[in-house]
Amino acid sequence: MRMHTRHSLTKDLEALGLDRKGTTLAHFSYKSLGPIDGGPQTVVDTLISYMAEGLMVFPTHTWANVTEEDPYYSVAETESCIGLIPETARKTAKGVRSAHPSHSVVAFGTDAASFVSGEHLYTTPCPREGVCGKLYDRDATILLVGVGLNRDTYIHGIEEWIDVPNRINTVKKMLFTRLSDGKLLPTPMAGHLGHVGENFPRVEEHMRSVGILKEGRLGDARVLYHSAKAFADELTRMLDKDPTLFSER
Repeated sequence: MRMHTRHSLTKDLEALGLDRKGTTLAHFSYKSLGPIDGGPQTVVDTLISYMAEGLMVFPTHTWANVTEEDPYYSVAETESCIGLIPETARKTAKGVRSAHPSHSVVAFGTDAASFVSGEHLYTTPCPREGVCGKLYDRDATILLVGVGLNRDTYIHGIEEWIDVPNRINTVKKMLFTRLSDGKLLPTPMAGHLGHVGENFPRVEEHMRSVGILKEGRLGDARVLYHSAKAFADELTRMLDKDPTLFSER
């Protein structure tokens, strides 16, 4: 098994055809990449460098460790609950992390601060006016590196925007967010209901067949990737026809 380097990872990103001046968000399984010279920091640095003229975004979600029992989220200090690459990105210099208490991201780029601004004002996981909706507005590319559509949080956003029934809890948890300037604010949050994300792969075959979901490689990992806009438009059409598409059967 060969060692992957910053150079070889950059070549893999080029082969995916990512727009260096656009916006990219990446979900990761670090282990799926195989051996990396320099470890997870190399992966994060490579993506930031590749997207230096655009915007590179990593989810740094905290929904598992900011709870009613421990309701405090700190932009500067709370660890991510979704893996090694998000946690590495969170601690990487020049990143700007959002103030969403359960579904934060960290962004790198010239307009990173404006991209993540105001996230503490929302009371749902993936609001249309927030970071998730901005991915649509920018027609971002969403990478799923070594993971499937069941880890594509963006799909939760699409369901939220079109108000699919029984997706968002009507009861809000009272959480508290400490902003980067130290100010502590109450941030009530309505979480997701159930585990419908495990059913998101139901649309994989269709999204491939219409050319929206594509496949490539990064290191040893399989990468699924899609346009935020095309995916959302097609899935909205499908959900309008069948709102129970991802429901338990």
